[in-house]
Amino acid sequence: MSFNLPPLPYANDALEPHISSETLEFHHTKHHNGYISKLNGLIDGTDLAEKSLEDIVKTSSGGIFNNAAQAFNHDFYWKSLSPNGGGLPVGAINDAIIASFGSFEEFQAKFNDCAVNNFASSWTWLVKNADGSLNVINTANAGTPITEEGITPLLTIDLWEHAYYIDYRNVRGEYLNGFWALVNWEFANENLAK
Repeated sequence: MSFNLPPLPYANDALEPHISSETLEFHHTKHHNGYISKLNGLIDGTDLAEKSLEDIVKTSSGGIFNNAAQAFNHDFYWKSLSPNGGGLPVGAINDAIIASFGSFEEFQAKFNDCAVNNFASSWTWLVKNADGSLNVINTANAGTPITEEGITPLLTIDLWEHAYYIDYRNVRGEYLNGFWALVNWEFANENLAK
């Protein structure tokens, strides 16, 4: 079995003006596809070729882990965005955010602080802990919360420069404004229910 590049859940220009079609073309077709192609080459002919992407992430290391985790993280990131997203959270995710952070504004401030100060190539995640509480965590490089027992990712933002440099240059704060205009609360609610 080999993995294929999952299509974006929207058209390349659907996230404009916050994320350009040029960024999506470069980020999805080149970067995300590159991780999948490298992963397929690394697992071809091995017992890993029959495993799911999540199983490979959870049981591998080195180059296999890096490419599998980046493939997973990118697919999760695309789903964390929606052309119909943004605004305030609704439903169970809103209740969980208020219970864990006090208010949406306090959660957003914590998320922004973590993301802006997450050094170098990295990811910032909203996650659900085993006890049902929410937290904001940072990972570096290909790090992903699915490798941690009892942690469920709800949303993520990609902080590698290729995610935002074309549109925002080195201004992460402006990129975060774009993220909040696109954040997919429906996807977060689906993950929260898992």
